[in-house]
Amino acid sequence: MTVAVAAAIFIATAITAHAGETIHKGDVVVVPLRGEVAPSLLAFLRRSVKTAESNEASAIIFDMNTYGGRLDTATDIVNALNQAKIPTYTFINTNAGSAGALIAMATQHIYMAPVSAIGAAAPILSTGEDLPATAKEKTISYWSALIRGSATRNGHNPDVAEAFMNKDKEVKIGDRIVHPKGTVLTLNAQEAAERINGKPLLAEGVVDSVSDLIKKAGLKGNEVKIEPTGFEQIAFWITALAPLLLLGGILGAYLEFKIPGVTWPGVISAICFALFFLGHYLAGLAGWEVVALFILGMVLVLMEILFFAHSTIVFGVVGVFLMLASLLWTMIDRYPGQNFFPTGKMLAMPLLNMFIAIVGSFIVIALLARYLPRTSIYRRFALMDSSPPGPSLAGVPRQFATALALTPGMQGTAVTVLRPSGKARFADHVVDVITEGEFIASQTPVTVIQTDGMRVVVKSAAQL
Repeated sequence: MTVAVAAAIFIATAITAHAGETIHKGDVVVVPLRGEVAPSLLAFLRRSVKTAESNEASAIIFDMNTYGGRLDTATDIVNALNQAKIPTYTFINTNAGSAGALIAMATQHIYMAPVSAIGAAAPILSTGEDLPATAKEKTISYWSALIRGSATRNGHNPDVAEAFMNKDKEVKIGDRIVHPKGTVLTLNAQEAAERINGKPLLAEGVVDSVSDLIKKAGLKGNEVKIEPTGFEQIAFWITALAPLLLLGGILGAYLEFKIPGVTWPGVISAICFALFFLGHYLAGLAGWEVVALFILGMVLVLMEILFFAHSTIVFGVVGVFLMLASLLWTMIDRYPGQNFFPTGKMLAMPLLNMFIAIVGSFIVIALLARYLPRTSIYRRFALMDSSPPGPSLAGVPRQFATALALTPGMQGTAVTVLRPSGKARFADHVVDVITEGEFIASQTPVTVIQTDGMRVVVKSAAQL
């Protein structure tokens, strides 16, 4: 396990390369929102919100210039912004089209550059074509309800928000029809900032820059900008592949102990788990505490295998529980200030990923247990050529084990590396044995010190 542990430490250390911005209490955090609204942007914005809240920033400003993108990603971003515990601002720097308009409505304050626009959020296919009639009606109905709720929550006019998406929505304030039916609503800066009955239609003001916004909004504190890292571009794909990474980590750990003398399965396991934690850390889902919990669980499992395999299972059970808990907790999208215990909705996807990984592992391990010993790879690395065929004490009836007459004090020879389990020859029989935790090289004389049911505990004869 030495190489595997070294690989895990190396890759875990690489996580620290993820640069953290220096944010002090009361600072104003500025987050650029540029380009297509896509899953990679979600990972960045989620991290930005959590970083700003954790460091007690006074406000967060989204510097927006986007023509839109995926509505499903926009929904996730809207949900994230609606959970923010600090004031949120959008500075529309040129464009807030389509999905960008939905995101802007999820912030509490909107300011616009002199030449900018917001709106035109009607859903379309990825090819640019219009949706089929039935699908369009259902989609508009759902998204209209979502954007109305988000606008109401953040103090914006819900009719304006709905008109961005639904061309059949009329916007009327008092006796004035601001927008008639027939087209989806798009507003420029001057239109959005127009005051009607003493209130702005949408934007609280027209500003030239983020610094101008901070001044006019009366915000205090230093301006700190958070930039996306290169790793965040792949964070989404790592989190999306979570079940496969968990599967690879579990199978690698299984093969590490199944095949004596091999280290590459442990290296693969360490890489899979490190990538799993790395991706969720970059996506803003996990911190160092879950990594520490996983390592603690792994240490307890190793203690069980190396030192207590013949006496107790407490350390192993607790270790496995801690490892599973850390993997599950890593995938939970929890924001600062939320209840410690996650809700059912927060647990749904992590539990599904964990279920897929565990069931998949059981199936693959069952197949490996049956067919792996027959392969040339296993015979090569497991030293089966130097282990003559013989009965396994762990795999035969009890009366057959009694016939071998294995009693404390009986002498034999290790025919594989015992680390701590393996095979040893006693007379004409090769049986499964285990040590008290120490590793014993092959061809080393061993002595039986204990027989416990179907388990034979041995020790190097030189140590007696």
